[in-house]
Amino acid sequence: MQPLDSVDVLLLRHYGEQAPTPPDLEARLRAGVTREAASLESGQRIARLLGEQRLSRRRAAALVALGAAGAGVLSLGLECVQSLLAPHQRELSSYPAYSG
Repeated sequence: MQPLDSVDVLLLRHYGEQAPTPPDLEARLRAGVTREAASLESGQRIARLLGEQRLSRRRAAALVALGAAGAGVLSLGLECVQSLLAPHQRELSSYPAYSG
């Protein structure tokens, strides 16, 4: 079992295609699609507004620097995780793969 598995995934894994459908599945799927559509629409609206505005060189440089700093922090975080897992690599690789 994966830590992020939903009830739906667990039912399908256990019962296969004959799994009972959760009662609120359709409502949850509709809500998820609605949220995703709203998020995409919001992103497009922001992109359109930014495209219409003039952007100074200083602001553009600040945005690029902010993006680079975010990527640097992410890279540093990944390196830290890798350094923490490195001593346990042999131990982790000995676990059998899930064949569900």
